[in-house]
This record gives sequence, C-alpha cells and structure tokens, in this order.
Amino acid sequence: MMTDILSFLLAITPLALLIFLILMLRVAVHYAVLITLLITWCIAAWHFDLSLQALSVASLYGAAKGLWPIVIVIFAAIYGYNLMFGNGSMAIIKQALAAISDDKRIQVLIIAWGFGGFLEAVAGYGTAVAIPVGILIALGIQPLKAAVVSLIANSVPTAFGAVGIPVIMLAEQTGLAVHTLSMHIILQLAAFNILLPFVLVAIIGGGVKAIRGVFWITLCCGVASLLPQYFVARYLGAELPAFAGSLGGLIITIILARCQKTDRTTERVALPKLFKASLIYLFTFIFIVLCSPLFPTIKQSLGAFYSQINFPLSTTDTLQLKIEWLITPGVLILLASTIGGLIQGSQPKEMVSLLFTTLRQLKKSIIAILAIVAMATVMDKSGMITVIATTLVATTGIGYVFLSPLIGALGTFVTGSDTNANVLFGKLQATAAQQLGIDPHALAAANTAGATGGKMISPQSIAIAVSASKLEHLSGEIMSTTLKYCLLYIFLLGLGIGLFYTL
Repeated sequence: MMTDILSFLLAITPLALLIFLILMLRVAVHYAVLITLLITWCIAAWHFDLSLQALSVASLYGAAKGLWPIVIVIFAAIYGYNLMFGNGSMAIIKQALAAISDDKRIQVLIIAWGFGGFLEAVAGYGTAVAIPVGILIALGIQPLKAAVVSLIANSVPTAFGAVGIPVIMLAEQTGLAVHTLSMHIILQLAAFNILLPFVLVAIIGGGVKAIRGVFWITLCCGVASLLPQYFVARYLGAELPAFAGSLGGLIITIILARCQKTDRTTERVALPKLFKASLIYLFTFIFIVLCSPLFPTIKQSLGAFYSQINFPLSTTDTLQLKIEWLITPGVLILLASTIGGLIQGSQPKEMVSLLFTTLRQLKKSIIAILAIVAMATVMDKSGMITVIATTLVATTGIGYVFLSPLIGALGTFVTGSDTNANVLFGKLQATAAQQLGIDPHALAAANTAGATGGKMISPQSIAIAVSASKLEHLSGEIMSTTLKYCLLYIFLLGLGIGLFYTL
C-alpha cells in the first residue's frame, strides 16, 4: 500500500512541479518545462527503473514528434499570418469586417466569434485573441468587454485549432482513431457552439435583454458554426472542422446582418480586393481538402513521399515516427503562404527574411513544445501515466468521468495550449477510460473539450488580451470576470459528459 502511494506521488510530481513553476513562481513556460523534464528523468530512472538508453530514446522520440507535425504547423500558420500583416492583406480583412454592421452585438458575433474562430483554425498562437480585441476596441467597444468576449470566444474553436493539430496529436499519443475522436469532440461541444454566441451578445449588450432583436441572427450563427464542423469532422477528419465552422458562422451572420437596415460609417471593401487579401487562407483550405480522404488518389500519391524513423527503446520495443513530407498540414500551409504571398505583392527577399523573423518569434514556444512532448513520452513509457490513471480511477470510481474535462482544462490553464494539454493528459484519460470500461475515445475527447474551457483563463491568453486592450492595470479584473464563465463552462461540460457516458 505504501509503495502504491509513493508511486502515485512520484508519478504526479512532474505535473505538480510544472504547475508550481508556472503559476506560483512565474517561471517562463519553456524554462519550466525543461526543468520539469529533468526531474521527470530522475524519477523515471530512480523509481520506475527506466534505463538511460530508454530515457534518451523516449525523449528524442518525443522531441521529434513535437517538431513534426506540431512545430511545423504552428510555424507555417504564424508565417502566413505575418506575411498577410506585412503586405497589408490583414488590414483589408479587418476593414471589410468592420464595414458590415454598426450594431455592436452583431459586430461581436462577426469579429470575436466568426473571425476569431477562423484565426484560431488557421493560425492560433494568440492571434484569435489579439486581433479581435484590437478591432472591437477600434469600433468603439469598451476595452474590458472587448477583452472578455474575445477570451470567451476563443474556447470552442481551440479544439481543432491550428489546422486540427490538438486532435491529431491526441490521436498520436493515444493510438486512437482521429475521425472517432473528432466526432466525440464535436458532440461534446455541440451545446456550447449554440450557447456561447448568446453569451457574447449578452456581455456586449449589458445583460440577457440585449439578445432581443438579434435572437435569430445569434441562433443561426451558432447553428451555422456547428453543422459544418460535424460534417467536416465526419468525412474529412481533424484538420478543417474549426475552419469550416468559423466560416459557416461568419458567412451566415454577414448575410443576415446585410439584410438589416443600419447606417454604416465604414467604407466597404471591394470584393476583388478582399478576395486577393484572403488568398493565403483560401489556398490553405484548397490544399488541405485536396490532400484529404475526399481525393484518395492525390492523398496516396503525395503520401508515398515519407520517411520512417525507428527509435529503439529496448531490445523488444521500438518507437516509430512517420514523417509525411508533402501532405502534412504544415507543409501545405507553407506552400499556400508562399504562393498567396507572392500574388499579394510580398517580395521574395522580404518573404525569406520573414521566415527567420517568425522562427525567432517562436523560439521559446518551440523549446517548450519539444520539451513537453518529450516529458509526456517519458512519463508514458516509464509507467507514470498508468499509475496516475489507476489511482484516480480507484479513488473516484465512475465519478472520474464527471471530472475528466477538468483535467483537460487544467492542462490548458498551465501550458496555454490545447495541444500541450492533450500531450500531457490524453494518454492518462484513455487509460482511465479503459479501466472504467468506457470507450477511450470518449474521455480522450473530454480532455480536449475541457481544454477549450481552460484556454479562456490561461495566463498566456490573459496576457495577450491585456496587451491588445492596453489594460495592464486591469489584468486581475479580466481574469476574475472570465473565470466565472470558465467555471460554469467546465461544470456544465463535466455534467453533460458524465451523464451521457455513465447513464
């Protein structure tokens, strides 16, 4: 019994240490993860009997998996955004959005929910908070409200953010089917796709009464976000649900807003000009669809160009990493950014320079990602994840299902990333589900769903919102205001998941 308790305490030490370093000591995430990785090594070698070779190989494998596909996707997405910002395309898109309606309730649906969700789908990394906050403030919305609604809106879309990389990595970590995970996540978050637009309208309008007059637009916005996600997740996979959902909500809201008679003071952008400004995102969508299961011939032909790297963990266990050189989303986004950027007027010299600028911009995040995937791999291969899951299930029983989203939310709160939360806790959730006799896809998906709630109050997200709204002196108020919505979000999500999978 004492041995079991000691094993649990040691297994959970890396996670507790990571939380303590980031939240209590305010250590930068990349430093905190590197320190925690070192401690994880020591515990895995001393108590869990993992050999030096196994530790080294597991860490290298984890870092390599973090580099491809996570880092390449994030790098490509931010590079594409930086190109658009540099050649003026992003300014054109902002102007086009601002010209649609003068009703602030509709503006928040279009900019925070629709456009913010789109930015999360194709880029992530804070763009989905920083840009909507800036636009909303420029349109005359109170900075505090602009920050809060942008943070709340940046919840559901993060499940499939950065071209689906959180779900793709969840599947990699757990060995579960991407399509099945995607379907579970969509169903678990379905109600929030409908409810959150109403919450945003109520916040901007100062209460529930603000929904009057825009009820049908708000409802249609939510439904138009949910349905495309469902069909895309079912037939295409994890890369495009957030992309399709945000576009669906955005297009329907714009069409309905245009039908309303309002006095618009902002000049509309000509359609050809807007089309050109959106080319990078349009090419991204086209390339990913062409390499999806909808076009099996293209997918198989380009998928033939791959490398497989073997990592011999022991004489009986070898880890394998498959690197698809042409059809991984990161490569497709880089191609779309290059072609689109050239058409938009970016000079080749500037584009090359921006590659290195983006790399410098992301260097700390890259270190953190490589280290955290390495740490999660060591915890998995040493047996720490199994020990934690076994103990939690033995302690809480079937009640664990109700708590599963909270674990995902904790992961995002600490690391600031839905992807990292899935890397840290995805295998734990799947293991716990197997021990409870529940479909592992269900609780692995619950980890992602819960992580979307933690995103709105993660220190990194709050810092971005504070910087964009220039409300450094009100960071505590922004956090406390958003926290209320986050706790209700996690409570309702946990209750819904718990009742659905246990009754």
